[in-house]
Amino acid sequence: MYAHELISDAIRPVRTADTIQKIIDRMAEFRVNHFPIVDGNQYIGLISDYDLLDEHDHSLLAGQLILSLYRPFVSEDQHIYDVIRLLFEQKLSLVPVLDSNKNYKGSISINAIIEHLATITSANNPGGIIVLEVDNRNNSLSHIAQIVESDNAQILSSFVQSFPDSTRLEITLKLNRTEISSIIASFLRYDYHVKATFNDLKSDDGTTNRYDQLMNYLDI
Repeated sequence: MYAHELISDAIRPVRTADTIQKIIDRMAEFRVNHFPIVDGNQYIGLISDYDLLDEHDHSLLAGQLILSLYRPFVSEDQHIYDVIRLLFEQKLSLVPVLDSNKNYKGSISINAIIEHLATITSANNPGGIIVLEVDNRNNSLSHIAQIVESDNAQILSSFVQSFPDSTRLEITLKLNRTEISSIIASFLRYDYHVKATFNDLKSDDGTTNRYDQLMNYLDI
């Protein structure tokens, strides 16, 4: 996915002729700590709430502000991962998007990123989660997928986490069903280290066990 696909039209930039009070009002309205400033269509920079702390005269113009951030932005054809990286590295609440001529196209808010991540990770879909710990020399995603699919299940999403000064990896799998005990057993049979599981109905839900205990009690 490209950056321009997540641009929000709701967040309109402030202009150099707008007052600091207007910036404060817009930040409060959209619940963000940053706001883009433009001169016509030309992107000037990103105003941070830090830039407003010592400005007691709210009638001053936005163009008079000294910006603490060094014009952070992404191009409209950059990947969404670049947006996430910039949000993380500079602790931003939104990222301005520019076209090839450095004209302002819009902004991507951190809320839009969270909604997008929920979609691509299938977090909004029901399903079991399996966390495997493997050595990066024995990491075979195709074999992992084969084990899951052999049990008539599918991987909805997956991601890999590495660790500094270590050869181990954590592979998190989101599956399309909540009963995953047989898949866990298959991974153990192939000597995978199952570090954690979540949303497994058979292991998490004690209904069957409580029912069996009730039946045993009634037989007494």
